[in-house]
Amino acid sequence: MDTLKSHAPPCKPGFTLGEAAMTIDKDEEGQFIVTTVRGTAHRAPIVMIAGGLGVFEPRKPPIANITDFEDKGVEYIIRNPEIYQDKVCVIAGGGDSALDWSIYLAERKIAKRVVLVHRSSSFRGHLDSVQRVIDMAESGEIDLVTEAEVTGLQGADHLEQVIVTHQKDGERSIAADHFIPLFGLKPSLGPIGDWGLEIDKSAIKVNTLDYSTNIPGIYAIGDVNTYENKLKLILCGFHEGTLAVQSAFARIHPEKKNVLKYTTVNGVNGF
Repeated sequence: MDTLKSHAPPCKPGFTLGEAAMTIDKDEEGQFIVTTVRGTAHRAPIVMIAGGLGVFEPRKPPIANITDFEDKGVEYIIRNPEIYQDKVCVIAGGGDSALDWSIYLAERKIAKRVVLVHRSSSFRGHLDSVQRVIDMAESGEIDLVTEAEVTGLQGADHLEQVIVTHQKDGERSIAADHFIPLFGLKPSLGPIGDWGLEIDKSAIKVNTLDYSTNIPGIYAIGDVNTYENKLKLILCGFHEGTLAVQSAFARIHPEKKNVLKYTTVNGVNGF
C-alpha cells in the first residue's frame, strides 16, 4: 500500500478517510456530488468505484424483533468486554468467535453468567477451543445449550429475556442482559446499492470496454464489479483501473488526445 501511495503525489490527490460514501447526486452543471456519512461533499466529473466486496455486515439470526434491541442488549460484535461485567450474557454461534468469547468472559470472571447456544451438537471452531468449552460446561463455568436456537427476545426498554427453542425439549426462557449472536460477517454493497447502478448478485455490472456502469461518468473496478469470466485478482483490478482512467480522460477532455508514454520518459502527469 505504501508503494502504491508513493506513485500518487504527482496527481495531487486528496484523501477522506474513515467516512463511508453515502449518496451520489448531480448538480446543475452535470458534476457528481459524492457525500459521505459525515456530510463531507466531493464534486467531480467522474466517479470511480473501487469498493472491493463492499461493506461487511453481521449475519443476523431470523428473530422478528431483533432490531428493537440493538444497542439495548443485542450486540453483533464485542468491542469492549468490560461492558459485560457482572452481566448475564447469552452468546449464539458455533465458530471460533462464539467459542473464544464465551471462554474469555467466563474465565476472566467478567460476565456473571455465560450461556452458549448452538444449533448443532458439533462445532466449527478450533478443537482446543471446543474442548475448553466442553470442560468449562462440565465444571459449571459455562452453560452450554446445543441443538437449540435463540428464537425470541423480550424486554421493555432493554433486553430482559431470551427465548431458546430446543430441537427436542421445546422452548425455555433465560433471563439475560445481553444477547450476542456471533454468526460471522457477510459482504454487502451498502449505500452503493441505492445509487441507481445496475446490480447483479451484489456486484455492479460494467461494460468491459472501459468498465463503465449504466450511469455515464461512473466506473466500477476491482471486486465490486461483475462481468462474464470475471476474475477477482488484484492484477485484474489494475487492468480495469487503467482502461477506466483512459476512458475518464476522454470524457473530461474530449478535445485532447491522450498519448501514452513510459513514465520513465514522460514523467507522471495528473489530469
